Amino acid sequence: MFNVVLIEPEIPPNTGNIGRLCLATGSTLHLVQPLGFDIDDRQLHRAGLDYWKEVEVRLWASFLELQAAQAARARFFFLTTKTTRPYYQTSFDDGDFLVFGRETKGLPETLLNANSERLLTIPMRGTRSLNLATAVAIVLFEAVRQNADRS
Repeated sequence: MFNVVLIEPEIPPNTGNIGRLCLATGSTLHLVQPLGFDIDDRQLHRAGLDYWKEVEVRLWASFLELQAAQAARARFFFLTTKTTRPYYQTSFDDGDFLVFGRETKGLPETLLNANSERLLTIPMRGTRSLNLATAVAIVLFEAVRQNADRS
């Protein structure tokens, strides 16, 4: 259905929880290296519970490698606190890529600058960011909801 991309994730339980979200929505989880943990990390599997082995996970050496392997028409949306365009003002299509950055630093500035027309944010008050798994859940389930309504 959708593609969730984590660029250089650092915290294994977040990635495990996001894996469960991907399984629940029929989405693919793309992990862009370097990872802040080993893919066999016990905490990763613990957060993913016994579902982790069923999650469709693809490992990439770089974001450019991931992007080059996709069709030219593939759409990538980049989630960041450095824009004002809310995620819910976007019309998501089946197969879209939802790209999230590291827990401590977000997405690299070079990626944000190169994709300024595809930046989205989750509007917030009183905090500058959310837990990565929470942010993925918010945007991913909005995309799923939009596409369920189109059926």
